[in-house]
Amino acid sequence: MLISKSDYMLFLRHPAWLWLKKHDSKKLPPVDAGTQALFDSGHRFEQYAEQLYPNGVRLGFNNYNEYLTLPERTASTLADGAKTIFQGRFEFNQITFICDIVDIVGEKLVDLIEIKSSTSVKDEHEFDLAFQMVVLEGCGFTVRNIFVIHVNSDYVRNGEIDPKAITKTSEITEAVKAKREYTKEQIEQALKVVNSDKCPDLSPSLVQLGSVGDWLNVYRGLADIQPLSIYDLCSVSAQTIGELEKVGVKLIVDIPNVFKLNFKQSLQVRATKQGRAIINIDTIKQFLDELIFPLYFFDYETLSSSVPYFDGMRPYKQYPFQYSLHILDAPDSALRHMGYLHKDNCDPAEMLSKILKAQIGESGSVVTWNMGFEKGCNELIGSRLPEYTEFYKMLNNRIVDLMTPFSTGLYVDKDFKGSASIKNVLPVLVPELSYKNLGIQEGGSAQRLWMEAILDGKRMNEKEKILSDLLEYCKLDTLAMVEIYKRLRNLS
Repeated sequence: MLISKSDYMLFLRHPAWLWLKKHDSKKLPPVDAGTQALFDSGHRFEQYAEQLYPNGVRLGFNNYNEYLTLPERTASTLADGAKTIFQGRFEFNQITFICDIVDIVGEKLVDLIEIKSSTSVKDEHEFDLAFQMVVLEGCGFTVRNIFVIHVNSDYVRNGEIDPKAITKTSEITEAVKAKREYTKEQIEQALKVVNSDKCPDLSPSLVQLGSVGDWLNVYRGLADIQPLSIYDLCSVSAQTIGELEKVGVKLIVDIPNVFKLNFKQSLQVRATKQGRAIINIDTIKQFLDELIFPLYFFDYETLSSSVPYFDGMRPYKQYPFQYSLHILDAPDSALRHMGYLHKDNCDPAEMLSKILKAQIGESGSVVTWNMGFEKGCNELIGSRLPEYTEFYKMLNNRIVDLMTPFSTGLYVDKDFKGSASIKNVLPVLVPELSYKNLGIQEGGSAQRLWMEAILDGKRMNEKEKILSDLLEYCKLDTLAMVEIYKRLRNLS
């Protein structure tokens, strides 16, 4: 049974992950649309990285039969004198990988280059490339230098994409070569796992490479887990899980008081043990009393991409294409709603700014949830549009974060599960409001669907429905803030 590069990385994250993929893949969740969108964004960046090697020969495959013949086609292409290949496949014994770029620099001497759509080199990239190096060495090659081509986060688009400007190349030769022996040992262990009839220990305590959250999504479908278990601890690490499992603790209520936890986890455990909400009414009242009417409950939806779509944009920055605005002129006034959704394949910044400036008054608190996001968006637009710079500065000076009572521990409920996300707070405080019946239920989908329908020319038959769903989704975000605000006001 062959182990690919992606198989090996799954093994490093958790041995059982690899075993399930090879022996019982139906128990693994399929790739979701959001993850696929990240892959697509990576492929978009990849084409510019490949342009750094203009004489490269692209191989690759479109179906399983072409995949099977790829090692032979790779060897044939190299034998014909190609000096640089993209998407070639190398195979040695039971290990194989498809390269991003292999550059021939001498007789059986190569440079190995990986393309990553991140903005820097990550630890996992070293493990990834060490596996590739071991395969190449098994095939009789000597690897001279090893590089990662990644996104230059400082790049600002101005006209056509400049491949040299949007990319950065980092050499990690020594770090990768230092992992050679470790990688060989891990490959042997991975082969034992895939050739075993028995699934390895499923415990999340064995997770590595920062994949606890992803593995817990798998684990919950495999194990019989009680509600409010230790696996529901917020921001829980593999180490913390291991320490609790070691002493036989399964539920949050059974975590010893002396057990070391971070601030949010401590609050979560305390609320769970008390079985009731912990509310600091006086401090919440003080927070609310500082709000200035009219209140503008405000939320953005944004586009973001490894390759900027429009001039003046940078990789991965969040640029608004939509906002929702619920307005409360006085505590008991009728609620008003306004907003904007950009519907054309062009830069949304100027039209959105024009309408927002007309709709939002010059005084009154601008209420957001996780204000750093909206403030960052305002700074970005203001830096791109000089005529609106002062407007966005003044807007940021008025922003208040309604998440504060929840993120600072003034209001804690066990059912928040340690999170101050509006998606966790809303069902507890305002159960009659729900995202579950909406066509779009979270921000990642809103971003992806708008970009596909408006910027990428996809989903043409769904475009009008997507736009309608976006209006309803963003509107609920600000309505949710209104209703949570009212619950807090009633408390105080």
